[in-house]
Amino acid sequence: MSDPVTRLATPGVQALRPYAPGKPLSELEREYGIVDAVKLASNENPLGPSTEALEAIRTGLGEVARYPDGNGFELKAALAARLQVPAEWITLGNGSNDVLEMVARAFLSPQHSAVFSAHAFAVYPIVTQAIGASSRVAPAHDGSRGPKFGHDLEAMLAAVADDTRVVFIANPNNPTGTWVGRAELRDFLERVGDGTVVVVDEAYFEYVDEPDYPDCVRWVAEFPNLLVTRTFSKAHGLAALRVGYGVSQPPLADLLNRVRQPFNVNSLAQAAAVAALADEAHLRDSVRLNRDGMRQLEAGLRALRLDFIPSVGNFVSVDVGRDAGEVYQALLREGVIVRPVDNYGLPGHLRISIGLPAENERLLQALGKVLAA
Repeated sequence: MSDPVTRLATPGVQALRPYAPGKPLSELEREYGIVDAVKLASNENPLGPSTEALEAIRTGLGEVARYPDGNGFELKAALAARLQVPAEWITLGNGSNDVLEMVARAFLSPQHSAVFSAHAFAVYPIVTQAIGASSRVAPAHDGSRGPKFGHDLEAMLAAVADDTRVVFIANPNNPTGTWVGRAELRDFLERVGDGTVVVVDEAYFEYVDEPDYPDCVRWVAEFPNLLVTRTFSKAHGLAALRVGYGVSQPPLADLLNRVRQPFNVNSLAQAAAVAALADEAHLRDSVRLNRDGMRQLEAGLRALRLDFIPSVGNFVSVDVGRDAGEVYQALLREGVIVRPVDNYGLPGHLRISIGLPAENERLLQALGKVLAA
């Protein structure tokens, strides 16, 4: 019999498995006594934030006794100028994850369903189940018509039912790093109709350098049911501050703001994000480092004769050809943290974030040692 308090929770929450973050460096060092560990588990920017963002945080420390601007005027203005959209199209979130949860609260109920792909970002089923809505999971590509493990938008369209209110599309997707091209995604938006909110999650937007990759913010004016989410946690290096945003037409943004928690983005995060937007050189350096690191990691994985999923993000998922949990544990003992992704339907795979060159090399050396043993 379950705990009596647990029985008071809604059925969706009772059965929910919470999101499991990557192991922190401090935890590994406590458990194993390792003092020089490297973390390549959470798709963080190894360069960290820009110096301008750090200075903005220091400047704002004197005002932490004050509530932040609940409307985020300066950050919305900066984003509006950068994206060339009206400020009222922007919804700020405590990370883009917060915006995804707003979508679930605003549009889903136990009578509704959400559609997303197999191997898609774990937050989509979590926010859907927490509301009590049902999940309709479309099969991913098997490699015959599209990139293996990637979103199959035809299958997702077929999964949309009369009760579907939300479709989540990660572009590119975490943890596969796969992406959907311009014509295919636009065709989906035109065919799904305006009876369903389509969320295009572009958390890794800044890293993608593909001529056919769509900037979906440019389509928001045409599709009143489109919401595009992005974050400062990845390429801008502000993961600890939790600041992201959504872009949509005002009626959709108004609904999100009705369920948005007051003061959900703190003042230091807002100031750092404004400064990060202005520091284009740091963003270019971050993207360049990621591109070079991806090449380094791919070459090393090929040398180890390991298959991996081609990725346009700041991570790569590799098939280690054996029990990935055992390899993960062995890497921990070598002082390297990566991410098992069996919970994404990818048994045998580990997701590895791109780090600094020396960190990437340490991972490759440790992985080679573990696999040889």
